[in-house]
Amino acid sequence: MRTTMFISVAALALGVLSAAPSWAQDQTKLMMKNSSEYGDYVTDGKGMSLYMFEADSQGGGSSQAKSTCKGYCATVWPPLIVQDPAQAGGDKVQADRIGTVERDDGTMQVTYGGWPVYYYNKDQNPGDTNGQDVDSFGAEWYLVAPSGDKIEE
Repeated sequence: MRTTMFISVAALALGVLSAAPSWAQDQTKLMMKNSSEYGDYVTDGKGMSLYMFEADSQGGGSSQAKSTCKGYCATVWPPLIVQDPAQAGGDKVQADRIGTVERDDGTMQVTYGGWPVYYYNKDQNPGDTNGQDVDSFGAEWYLVAPSGDKIEE
C-alpha cells in the first residue's frame, strides 16, 4: 500500500513538474515598459524589471557573455533562467538582441544586448525599479534599454 501510494505521489509530482506553469510562459517573453523617470526599459512578460550587472562580460561578435553573479548574489539578483528560448513581445524589444548564456550550474540565462539579465529581489510588483543604479556585489546594476544599452540616470 505504501509503495503504491509513493509511486502515485511520485508520478503526480513528475506530472506537475513537467507541465510548464503559466508564469514560465510570461518569463520567456521580453517586453518593454516605460516610466517617466527612466524611459523605456526591458521587462519579462509580467512586467517585472530586468537588470544588467557591470561586472558581467557582455557578449557580442565572437565573445560569449559571462555571468559573475553566483551564490548569495544570485539570491538577491535572481538570473532570468529559461528552458525554452525567450522571445520578443511588442515592437520595441528586438528579437535579434535576445539570447542565452550557460551559467556555471548548467542552466540557461537570458541575455539582452549581450548582457545576462536579472531580477532584483526588492522589486515586488510589475513596474518596480528598485534595483536601478544600485552598487551591489562589487559593481553597478542598471535597467536595460530596448537598444541593449544600460539606462543611466
